Amino acid sequence: MAGSAAVAFASSVSAQSPAAPAAPAQTAPAQTATTQTARAAAEQRYQIGQMERVLEGAVEHGLSVTRDRVQALAQTPPDMLVSDNAHVRGFRLEGYGIFFDVVVPSFETTWTWSLRTLDNNDLGLDSALRTLQSHVKTENDPNLEQALKRVELQVNPAVLTRATLPDAPGARNATGSASAARQEKRTPADDQILNDPNEAYRTEVTQALKDAMLAYSSSLGIGAAEWLTIAAKGNDDRSRLAPADTGSGTRILRLRGADLADFLAGKITREDALQRIEVRVF
Repeated sequence: MAGSAAVAFASSVSAQSPAAPAAPAQTAPAQTATTQTARAAAEQRYQIGQMERVLEGAVEHGLSVTRDRVQALAQTPPDMLVSDNAHVRGFRLEGYGIFFDVVVPSFETTWTWSLRTLDNNDLGLDSALRTLQSHVKTENDPNLEQALKRVELQVNPAVLTRATLPDAPGARNATGSASAARQEKRTPADDQILNDPNEAYRTEVTQALKDAMLAYSSSLGIGAAEWLTIAAKGNDDRSRLAPADTGSGTRILRLRGADLADFLAGKITREDALQRIEVRVF
């Protein structure tokens, strides 16, 4: 009986003892791989987003350079050259590489063509102000004088100074005149940008995009057999008064990953890398 009681007591104590904690479950290798893949994808989306902003800045830089050049030559107020912002979207295409779709804002040139139509010697505003001043003097009307002063306050002060100078026969072509001096200072590049501002704009934007491709694409993780591609297309929303941009088209810029890697490793120069960027118009 004593032995039976001892066995019963031991069984009761064993039944009341808390169960040992279960060993923590091990993380499956497949689960770890999935997490790493998700993190890698998120990181690449972040890097592509960063490159989108870089390319938008490159387009806006090309626009700013062209606008400053034209503005300096034509001496126009800054608000006569307005434009929208660039828009860029990037994608990874499996088996190909990374592709960026760039919408380039249009370069408004209506005012440039209007000035050339009014005066082939680039003095249309001067001529207009001189004509108005002469007419106001003959009319001797205080209201017209006040209206002319309001117009003069809105124009470029440098143009106003030239317009108030006395006119002389043949002043435009006279040696030492403001017109002749400005014509002598102009270079073939100046004439080219005034003749076709859109082409100059496209050239500046293309160069800025090339520079961005080399300077800021190292974090994109482009493989040696892949491509870094940019498709730049002008905004189709244009002013109806603006001349048709017959040279407009989608410019395809692409660089092979192996060439990009050689440049980043210092195996080829920047000039060589720029030469290896393919540019096509579609």
